[in-house]
Amino acid sequence: MGLKRTKLLGIQSVTGIATVGILTVGTTQTAGGVGIASTTYLRGVVMHNTGLSTATSSLYIYPAAEAATGVGKTAYRLARVDISSNETFFYEMNYPLVLVNQEKIVVEVTQPAAAVGGAGIGSAINYQILGDTDI
Repeated sequence: MGLKRTKLLGIQSVTGIATVGILTVGTTQTAGGVGIASTTYLRGVVMHNTGLSTATSSLYIYPAAEAATGVGKTAYRLARVDISSNETFFYEMNYPLVLVNQEKIVVEVTQPAAAVGGAGIGSAINYQILGDTDI
């Protein structure tokens, strides 16, 4: 299979406190409309808080056997950051992370620590996944 440069996903918005699987390899349709994402090469993730207060955003990579429900599992977490209102955070890897066979990109929005402030509840964080896929 050839590598297809395409938009993996459109902007994914997560509102309030939630844990959401936003891409599953072998299941999720690409935003470019060229097919289902098979082997996926994750290069980075842009996170932007459009909400009214600070929220904590986490990025996870779940193995095929794990479901993305409930609270995110720290064993699979790649990044966790407090993002103020109207602030953007960019997570980038030096070398693409290869995802295959039902592995998942999962994001989570939670309430930040009391010392940071913010409720998390009025949060809306936009996620943009950057990378390539085999189609």
